[in-house]
Formats: sequence, C-alpha cells, structure tokens
Amino acid sequence: MSLWWSAVLYLGCFLLLVEGRPAEEEYGLKPFLPFVRLRHKQDRNHEGTRNKGSLVQEDGHFGSCENKYCGLGRHCVVNRETGQAECTCMERCKPHYMPVCGSDGEFYENHCEVHRSACLKKQKIIMVHNEDCFFKGDKCKTTEYNKMKNILLDRQNQKYVRIEYEKDSEDKMVLKKLLVDQIFKYFDADSNGLVDSNELSQVIKQYGIGKELYDCSLFDLVKYDDYNGDKHLALDEFYRAFQVIELRLPEDQMLSVTSVTVGQSVVLTCAIQGNLRPPIIWMRNNVILNNLDLEDISDFGDDGSLYITKTTTTHMGNYSCHADGYDKLYQTHILQVNVPPVIRVYPESQAKEPGVTASLRCHADGIPKPQLSWLKNGMDITPLLSKQLTLQANGSEVHISNVRYEDTGAYTCIARNEVGVDEDISSLFVEDSARKTLDNILWREEGLGIGNMFYVFYEDGIKVIQPIECEFQRHVKTSEKIIGFQDEVCPKAEGQETQRCVWGSAVNVKDKFIYVAQPNLDRVLLVDVQTQKVVQAVSTDPVPVKLHYDKSHDQVWVLSWGNMEKTSPTLQVITQASGGISHHTIHTQPVGKQFDRVDDFFIPSTTLIINHIRFGFILHKDEPALLKIDLETMSYIKTINLKDYNCIPQALAYTHLGGFNFIYCKPDTTGAILPQLIVDSVTDSVIGYNRDVTGTPYISPDGHYLVSIDDVKGLMRVQLITIQGEIQELFDIHTNLHISDVAFQPSFTEAHQYNVYASSSTQTDVLFVELSSGKVKMVKSLKEPVKLEEWPWSTKNRIIKGSGLFGQYLMTPSKESLFILDGRLNKLNCEISGVEKGNTVAWVGEV
Repeated sequence: MSLWWSAVLYLGCFLLLVEGRPAEEEYGLKPFLPFVRLRHKQDRNHEGTRNKGSLVQEDGHFGSCENKYCGLGRHCVVNRETGQAECTCMERCKPHYMPVCGSDGEFYENHCEVHRSACLKKQKIIMVHNEDCFFKGDKCKTTEYNKMKNILLDRQNQKYVRIEYEKDSEDKMVLKKLLVDQIFKYFDADSNGLVDSNELSQVIKQYGIGKELYDCSLFDLVKYDDYNGDKHLALDEFYRAFQVIELRLPEDQMLSVTSVTVGQSVVLTCAIQGNLRPPIIWMRNNVILNNLDLEDISDFGDDGSLYITKTTTTHMGNYSCHADGYDKLYQTHILQVNVPPVIRVYPESQAKEPGVTASLRCHADGIPKPQLSWLKNGMDITPLLSKQLTLQANGSEVHISNVRYEDTGAYTCIARNEVGVDEDISSLFVEDSARKTLDNILWREEGLGIGNMFYVFYEDGIKVIQPIECEFQRHVKTSEKIIGFQDEVCPKAEGQETQRCVWGSAVNVKDKFIYVAQPNLDRVLLVDVQTQKVVQAVSTDPVPVKLHYDKSHDQVWVLSWGNMEKTSPTLQVITQASGGISHHTIHTQPVGKQFDRVDDFFIPSTTLIINHIRFGFILHKDEPALLKIDLETMSYIKTINLKDYNCIPQALAYTHLGGFNFIYCKPDTTGAILPQLIVDSVTDSVIGYNRDVTGTPYISPDGHYLVSIDDVKGLMRVQLITIQGEIQELFDIHTNLHISDVAFQPSFTEAHQYNVYASSSTQTDVLFVELSSGKVKMVKSLKEPVKLEEWPWSTKNRIIKGSGLFGQYLMTPSKESLFILDGRLNKLNCEISGVEKGNTVAWVGEV
C-alpha cells in the first residue's frame, strides 16, 4: 500500500483546503476565489488606522515613514521608544514563486528574498543565472516532495470523497485520478486550464500551506513537474506529478513469442501503452537488465524496446517488461534462438567385402531438432528400402545387411530445420579383397590405423588399446626415452624398488596430442598420436593434477596444488597446444591475487553447434564466490558473489540452452545439503535454486539433459532443458552405487537422444540409463575400483570414458584390470587384465 493511502498525518500548518461539504455535482472542492487588494483613501479621523507607506501615531499625527525610502529588502518602522522612523530588514516577503539564484550561491524563491537576505547578511547579493545553484541547498528532496504530494491526496480523500474502495490497483488509480482532478480544479483559480505560481501563492497565503510540509512547498510542483518549462502546470503535468497513469496491455499480447536465427540481432518491443507511461523496465530471470552494462544487451530505445545484438543460444528464455513502478502489469516475451543444422557422418569412407554388414550413421544437431533424410548417389533412398537396406534409429542410420556390389555409392545425409540445411557424405565401397585395397590406402594416407583407440595411463606406462577386439596396439614402457631427450617416461624415484608411473588427468588435443599430468614429477607429458610416442615434457608448478583442453583457444589449462596439502595452488596455461612447437607454461596473471587459493576451475566444453567458449570460472577454497575469467586474455573479469546463498561452489555444469550454470554447493557447517544454484551467464546473476535438486551436475553434449548425482541421498535426478530454456523434471533414480563418474553416449535406437553410464566408487557394477524413457539396466561384475584413498588426485576414483560421437564402446578401470563395455548392446565386451591403477584414460578417434 502506497504512503498516501496510509493514515493521515496531521500537521498544524496544514489547514483544510476548503471548508464545508461540496455540492454533489462538483464532487469536491469549491472554486477558489482569489484575494483582491483594494487601496482605500486615508481616513484621517480614524485613530490607529494605517495605510500603505504611512504611520498614524497615537496622538493622531503622521509619522516620518510616509515619505521615507529604505531600499530593496528593507522597510520603514517607527521606533516606539524614540518615535523616530528607522529602516530595518524586512521580516518576510510576500509569497511569490519566481526562482532566482544569488551571487552567494544560494537559491531564492523570488527577487524580494534576495534583497532581504542581502540586508540580513549585510553584503551585496546580485541575481545570477546559474543552473547548478538552482537546486543547491534546497531542502525539498525527492522523498520529502513525494510525501508532500501524498499528504495532499490523503487530505483530499479523507475530507471530501469519503468513499469505499477495493484494494485493487486499478480501482485505486481511478480514485487517485479523481482526487487529482479535484485538486487541480481548486488550484486553477481562473479556470484557464493552467496553474501558475501566483495561484499557488494565493493557496499558500489563504491556507498557510508553506514550507513546513516536509521542507517542501506547493511552489515545488512548478519546480519539479513543469515539464515543458512554461512556468505553468497543465492537467497532464499534474497527472505526471501525482503519477496518475492509466496503462493497458491487450490480453492477446500478454505473451509474445519471438524467434530469431543465431547470430542475428533482435528487437523486443513492450506492448504496454498508456498516457504518461513511465520508463520501461526489462527483466530476465527476475534480474533487471536496464541497470547492467551488457555488451550484447546494451541499447534501450526511447520506445522502451530491448535490443539484443548477435544472439546466441544463451539468450533464449523468458524476458518480461513493465512500466517503472507498475510491475503487476507486465508482458512476457519468450525468445527462441534457432540454429541451422550441423551434421556429422561416420564413417566418411569404408570398404566392405560382399556378404558382410555395413552401417552408415548420421548425427545432427540444431534448433529446432533437424529432420534427417538420405540420398544414394543423389537420389532419394526411400524407394530402395527393403529387408536388406533399412533405415534405423529414426532415420539416423542406414543399415545394409549382406552387402552387394550395387550397394557401392555415396550416401548423403541431409539435415533440415526451419532455418537451414546441412549435409555430408559417407562413401561405401563393396569389392573383393577390400581390406587389401581401400583400407590399406586409408591406413597409410589418413592415419586411420592409429585412430579410434583408448590410451590408458597406468603404473607400468601407457597402453594403446583397440576396443573392438580388445587388442594392444602399443605399450609405452616406463623406461622408454622421451624423443629427443634423455629423460625416461617414468624415471625411477629415489628409494623405489621398481619403476612406477603416477598419473593425474589426461586430455585429447585435436587428435594430435594427448597431454597427461605427472603430479610427482611436476610436469606434463605430450604423447604424439601419429607416432604413439612421448615427444615432450613440459615443466609446471609443483603437483599438477587437473588438465582441461580449451578447444576454442587451443590452450591446455593446468591446475597445480603446489604441494599435497594444496597450500599454494596455481593456474598455468600451455598455449598453441596443438602446434608442433616446443611447449611451455605461462601463468594466468603475472600480478594480482585473483588466481591465488585456486581450489578448482571450470571451462565449459564445446558442442556441435557451439564451437567457441569465451569465459570460464575459478573456484577459491572455502569462498562463496565464482571468479569469472576471460579465456582469451587469461585474466580475471569479475566476482559473482554467492554469500547470500551460503554457497561454496564445488562443481559446475553448463548448458548453452538458456546459458545456465548449475552449481553444486558444499554442505554447510551443520552438514545440511544445499540445493544447486543457477547462475545466468547473460547477466552473471544468481537466479535462484534449481528447485530442491542437490548433488554434482552433469550436462549431456547437446545441452538438453541435466543429470545430478547426490551420493549422500543415493539419488540420480534427471531434468530436461528445452529449446525455450525451460528446466523440466523428468525422473529420479534411487541407487546405492556411490556413483564416481558418468559418461554420455548418443542413442543407437533414437535420433537426437542420449544414454548415460555411471560407474561406482565402491562397487563392481555400472548403471545404464536411457534418458528418453528412464529405462535402467545394470552391467555387473566389473571388479573393485581403485580405493578412494589410493587416488588422491580427484573424487573420481573410477572414471568411465566414452568413445566419441559415434563410439560404440566405453572403458572403465578396476584396480588391476580394464573393462570395455559395448554401448550398443549394453553389455560387457571384454576385460583386459594386468593393468594396475589405470584410472587415467583418453580417447582418440573420429568416432
């Protein structure tokens, strides 16, 4: 309830505007009758009578003030003790509002006040034209001014209207307009539709409504709300002053849906209309945009429109607009950002002998989801479909059983949605002895023979494993020399009986190198994929434990602890990571403390349709904040404070659909598990909790599925992020597996869908979940993992690693062996024994 509807504040200086009850047809105040000053002849015979400019003494003789001129700001009085006329400073000036500024820097309401002040100060003060002085020293501030107007409305409502009204904003606005109409009619003494300072002076003079009203006076109406500067107040200016605003929003425009293609600009126009409409306020996820300095949402037009330049999928979602101060009437805008399809096929080429089976797979991403179709040698494949040649997985796979020579051809996959088309070709050759012809050529020229492999880093070196037949392709032993150097891959430590390797994390860099951390040796090794040999060791700060490849900038980020107690952690970067140069690390900032106390960092991964990531985050130990960093300049940008939510971030996940960052918060001091926080990447603002969802978040490669693992509650929660940026609940799975890690894999039965596999930190089973349906299956008896205390580098003591976009296989280690899973059949493919502590795994290959 606004202030002016509150209880009436009685002020002794505020007299009733009009006495008595008004006529019903006028519904309020009587017209104001202005004072008329009449000059009468002097009545010399009337003792004690004074007229202007003279004084009649008690003895009936004229005093000497009659013809005495005292100057501006002074007047003549007769000293009763001496009987002599004297000039003194005027006690007061007549109420008249004609604002001027004095040479003393003070603001005066009229010229008389200037001269009077000069007299009192005994100094010369002249009038100057200085706008800076106009409001200087003015006690009528905005708050007091609004209170004064509320007093006028309260009095008018209490004394002259006396009607009941509902506490509805629309009804209150109708009543407010009626009150302002009455006040204006009363102030407009000559009924010419304008109120000037003289009329305000008469009101003040007649009823004593002076500056005692919160240090404000009626003159301030002219001062603050004379918008056209004509020194008069019209009725519409009165409406503006008292915020009598009638706004409207057609019912059919309360919700507006706007679609834009990624990369284009868009204008959202607010449909709220009305007389004297205040400025429009735009909000996204309940965060006001007008006050933010956003480079992509930076221009608010005079018509209240919102401009978004170079839209991305992070901009999708709900926006709302309302007039300032009228947030109950708002329009919702749903912005959908469409993305043309991006397509991949596998394999690009293959050779088959007659009688075997061939598959050609196609994966496409886009918004809306693309529709897939196939051509063979430029002709629609549909008429050729048969029992032998079929389309599977919603048309994403061409399956050919018992291939024949006539199946040779170029198979083109085409993806279409409403904003674009993309296509790619998968070639099939059917000929005798195919493996001795095409396969051998591709092996030599394109290097496919060394692709599609798991690289496993374990105690006895590095093993390169082909998953289909579970074959070793290469064993890099601990004693093998780094090419061009005398150093061994894993030199024998002092006091160590046998040479053993200790590995941290590993990352694939464009299928050219694998970077892998060696925490105990304070370095990162580079494994050349083409030669399958270690080619370089890059020195780092002590105890490097976590690596991340920033594909957008071709950089490998390195988190080092400094020591096992993590007391002096640092972040370093290896630039031009895929280049054939001698690599080295650089620190993220040569000066500054933003990168001190680094507990972890997070950089989102690229996707098919999002190939550039600009920002990342740093997490400080025990600090309720996210530190935003620019990946290109490797510099600190800003801090997002999470203190109000008592959230110390432990892990993050990001979806480009709506630009949400999901934050797993450390349990508080009482051990209570906090819900995930959501931070909007557009505004860098916390927009609230992710309902009651708790645990570590993981996002599917397409950004659509959020999988949250709460190990304490034994709960996996699955949510869907729509192409409108909405978060929807799907299903929960209760499990006692104590999940260590998860891996997403595209579905082999449905297009545009994903499955998830989850390994256990304590048990021997792997959980399989079909995200589209909630179907659950267990892959059992994979032996015990490395114990948590034996794997100090992360909480993932049993990782699970997939084999790329089209990969059929996954790998997860146990303490002394490796297990390869068949993702198409959802079963164990094979076990490879004799691989101890192989908990660092990287995948290399196109699939």
